[in-house]
This record gives sequence, C-alpha cells and structure tokens, in this order.
Amino acid sequence: MANYFVHESSYVDDGAQIGEGTKIWHFCHILGKAKIGQNCVFGQNVLVSNHVVVGDYCKIQNNVSLYEGVILEDYVFCGPSMVFTNVKTPRCEFPRNTSDDYLKTLVKRGTSIGANATIVCGITLNEYAFVAAGAVVTKDVPSYAIAAGVPAKIIGWMSAYGDVLEFDANAYAIDSTGTKYQKVSETEVIRVA
Repeated sequence: MANYFVHESSYVDDGAQIGEGTKIWHFCHILGKAKIGQNCVFGQNVLVSNHVVVGDYCKIQNNVSLYEGVILEDYVFCGPSMVFTNVKTPRCEFPRNTSDDYLKTLVKRGTSIGANATIVCGITLNEYAFVAAGAVVTKDVPSYAIAAGVPAKIIGWMSAYGDVLEFDANAYAIDSTGTKYQKVSETEVIRVA
C-alpha cells in the first residue's frame, strides 16, 4: 500500500518514485521516470514529466507543468499557473524531443515563484529567491533576491523566513527571526548568522 495520497482522478505511471506523505490532488499526471520527495503537495491539474526531480516539502499549486529538465530542491513553492519552459528554440515543424535538447532549470532550496510567472529554461534560481507574480525570468536569480517585471530584475531582497530586508548604513539587515544578512554587492546578499 502506498504511503502517499493520490486522488482517484489523477494518474501516476508505473516507475514514478513518490515520497512518503506526499499528496497528489485532482487531475494530475505523474510520468514514470519522475522522482518526487516526501511531504509534497500537488494542486489540481499538475503535470510532472519524466526525469523531473522534486525535493521534499515542495508545494506545486494548480495548473503547473514541470517539464523534463526541471529540478526543484527542498521547500520550493510554485504558485498557480506559473510556467517552466525546457527548450530555448522550440519549433513545431522540427521538434526537439531528446533529453539533449532539454535545458536544465535548477530551483534551489526555499525559492518561491509567484502566480503566472514564467521561468525560461537553462537558468538557476538560487536559495530563497523570490520571483514575483507575473515576472518573466530570463537569467539566474541570486540567493535572497526579489525578482519582478518583464524581463525580471532584482527589486529588493528577502530573508529565508520571508521578510523584506532593509539594510542599514553598514549593509546589514536583521529579519524578524533575528537572522542577520549582509549585502555584499548590488547582486549578492549573504546570511551572516
């Protein structure tokens, strides 16, 4: 007996690896070579393609497709109807349909992606990045950065806990949990303690 939940309207193909405590809700399809961690939640109408890796404690909201080439580390949040691509130059007449054609997109631990955002393939969203709703991300996003707009640009910084960081004259900020951050440059923030 499975130690995870799959709604009766969903399909999980033979061979898919699904971790304990994961919940797969209405109208989802998990392909046979997908690997999903523990205690994840998949909302309605989610597709997880072959060779996709989903870490532990991820939340994938309604209408999200995780196409081949997407790797999510632990605690990633994918908002409703956000989009991952996996081919840089798609053509219907000349399909790219081998694993070599799919570019890897890496979403690191704790990253949040807002509703209706688009993540162009071949990039990395670093630890605890925050992508605003509707953003179109075309390049790597640094750890703790808030990326918004079309194309997305860094508009601020957010702690791992989710507080917007306000840096003092010495380039330090402390979030509501007491964690200290330092702004090293215009494109890099680090957690100090």
